[in-house]
Amino acid sequence: MKFGAHMSTSGGVWKALERGISIACEIVQIFVKNNMQWFGKPYLPNDLAQYANQLAANKLAAVFGHAGYLINLAAAPSPNRDKSIKSLIQEIQFATDLGLPFLVLHPGAHLGAGEKAGMNRIVDGLNEVFRATRLSPVRIALENTAGQGTCLGYQIVHLAAIRERVRTPERLGVCLDTAHFFAAGYDLRTPQGWDAAIREVDTLIGLKQILAFHLNDSKTGLGSRVDRHEHIGRGKIGTTAFRHIVNDARFCDLPGCLETPKSDDLHEDVENLAMLRTLAGGKGIRIRRTKTRLHSKSK
Repeated sequence: MKFGAHMSTSGGVWKALERGISIACEIVQIFVKNNMQWFGKPYLPNDLAQYANQLAANKLAAVFGHAGYLINLAAAPSPNRDKSIKSLIQEIQFATDLGLPFLVLHPGAHLGAGEKAGMNRIVDGLNEVFRATRLSPVRIALENTAGQGTCLGYQIVHLAAIRERVRTPERLGVCLDTAHFFAAGYDLRTPQGWDAAIREVDTLIGLKQILAFHLNDSKTGLGSRVDRHEHIGRGKIGTTAFRHIVNDARFCDLPGCLETPKSDDLHEDVENLAMLRTLAGGKGIRIRRTKTRLHSKSK
C-alpha cells in the first residue's frame, strides 16, 4: 500500500499537501470544506494555483477527499436531507476543481426508519447527486461503517446493494476502514479472517471497486458496533493483523490512509507511518521537517 494520513487544510488547501509531505506521506486525504458545516466558499483562483503548484512540485501517489460528517443521505425527507444532497453536490464540485479522483462518504443513518427505508433513500440521494454532477469525473467511495447507532454500511452487502441499484454505478467505489470492519464483527486479526472479509467484498462488489483503505486500530472490541479509532498496534486489532493487511499484494498500489488521533506536531502520524512501513518490510523514509501545525480538520 501507499501510506499517508488525513491532513488539515487549515491556512489553505495546499497546506494539507505541505503537511503530508513534511512527514513523508505518499498519499493525503483532505476535507474539501469545513467538515462540520453544510456549505463552503468556492476556492479562489489563487488557492487552486497554489494547490496545483504544490502538487506538481512533489510526488504524491494520490490525493483524495472525505465528505463532511453532516451529510446523511439515509435521512427522511426534511430540510437536513435537502441540505445533505446540496452539500454533497457542492463537495463534488470542489473536488472537481481540485482534480481529486474521489470522495469518501459514509452511507448514512436511517434514524429509526429501518434499514430498507434508509437504503432506498441513499440510492435516491446518490441518483440525484450524480444527476446534478453528471459532467464531473469525481467518484464516491462508500465507506464501510462500524454500525454505531442506526448507521448503514456495517455489512458489505449494504454497500453492494447500493451500488447495484444506483443508475450510474461507475461513479461508485468503496473505501474499507479496518477499525469499522472490526467493530462491525469482521475479525481481521488472522490472515484467514482478513481473507474472508476481502473475499466477501470481491464476491459482492469486486476488488477493482476498492479505491482506498483507512488504516485504523480500534479502541473497542470485535462486534462492539462502536466507532473509536486507535493508534496502530495499540488497539484491539493489534500489530500482527496489520502485518498481513499491509502486505496484501492485491492492494500494493492503493492508498492506505491513517485517521488516528493526532496533535499539532503530527508526531503520532510519524510514529504510525513508521509502524506501517516496518510491518510492510520497508525501510524508514527520511522525513523532511518543516514548521507546520495541524489545527482543525477544516477548509
